[in-house]
Amino acid sequence: MTETDPAPAPQAVDPRLLEILVCPLTKGPLRYDPERGELVSERAGLAYPIRDGIPIMLPEEARRLDA
Repeated sequence: MTETDPAPAPQAVDPRLLEILVCPLTKGPLRYDPERGELVSERAGLAYPIRDGIPIMLPEEARRLDA
């Protein structure tokens, strides 16, 4: 991506998928953040990225919310 290329738009997550996905660490619910294109686990303090429409549910790939 160059300076003139726009950032890719976040993709919507299927609501049915959100109903069944849980945080792999806490087994708690996830909240979809459409602005950042992430699934957020408030309990774990992590935001899991969504790449090409696929949630990456690996803690080592997640962004810390306090960072």
